[in-house]
Amino acid sequence: MRKWADPVRRAHAKLLTAEERAAQFDRTRSDHRTEIAEDYVELIADLIDGMGEARAVDLAGRLGVTNATVNNTVARLQRDGLVRSEPYRSIFLTEKGWELARQCRRRHAVVLAFLKLLGVSDEVAAIDAEGIEHHVSAETLEAFERFTRANARTKEAKET
Repeated sequence: MRKWADPVRRAHAKLLTAEERAAQFDRTRSDHRTEIAEDYVELIADLIDGMGEARAVDLAGRLGVTNATVNNTVARLQRDGLVRSEPYRSIFLTEKGWELARQCRRRHAVVLAFLKLLGVSDEVAAIDAEGIEHHVSAETLEAFERFTRANARTKEAKET
């Protein structure tokens, strides 16, 4: 095989300008800043839907963090207008929080379905989807969704 015949090697061989590379890193840093908020909001929505309430102790247990960490993060989410809470009461999502939770759930479902369609095991797909969902662009997510829909239709047609 020629040295540059492999598309992965060709992609890595392209030298980026300093500005292009900085933009890539900036996007990743931005995604990391929102990742924790998204995880919390999605989990709070899941707890409310499944248990009727979201308590700090439940968040701490499911996230593997301390109650103090949860309290600090919830305070930041309140400042961002995503949640509201009162002392000794559950944590509630605002309308803005519910909207973010819906977006996170959708992204997660699309990425999970895509990975499973590729043949990734359920367990690994669930773990990987949790990370990928925070970093996938809208364009890539739409491509995942188109690919998944098209291949699901093909699979259904073969089964009938």
